[in-house]
Amino acid sequence: MKINPVLGFSLIWVAGIAVAEPLPREAFLPLDLAYKAVQVAIHTCQKNGYRVSVSVVDRAGVLRAMGRDDGAGPHTVDSSRRKAYTAASMRRTTSELAGMVSQNPTLKGLHDMNEQILILGGGLPIEIAGEVVGGIGVGGAPGTQLDDACAQAGLHAINATPGSSRQK
Repeated sequence: MKINPVLGFSLIWVAGIAVAEPLPREAFLPLDLAYKAVQVAIHTCQKNGYRVSVSVVDRAGVLRAMGRDDGAGPHTVDSSRRKAYTAASMRRTTSELAGMVSQNPTLKGLHDMNEQILILGGGLPIEIAGEVVGGIGVGGAPGTQLDDACAQAGLHAINATPGSSRQK
């Protein structure tokens, strides 16, 4: 198969004739929505007295936006990014994953899939119009359910949901 980068089509040979086929397209999370989710999540935690970091990644786990509140611990930067990565790549909330691992010891290997995985509450997949387009992670609130609540506020602000509880 040859791909024409200018036209965005792949050529398929059928009975000696080249047939153009459109390439698949993926939805993506626009940068302005990523920033908005970060800002709202940080503001929500601030109102409750928590100093956190918030990261938003795209569907591949690449950082799109990040913010660290004044006074948030330095460890919260990495934990928020890793939670977002885990939620996006696994397409599940990190709280759900933590529960699965605690209930089924054979799943403990998930922790070691790669160095980016962090199975600790506070990470939510970002689903818009039925498609997972990224993940949001919050680190630094005094409890993973509080990290989850701030992340959920960020999703609500961009009309997103935390994704399905089933693997897609």
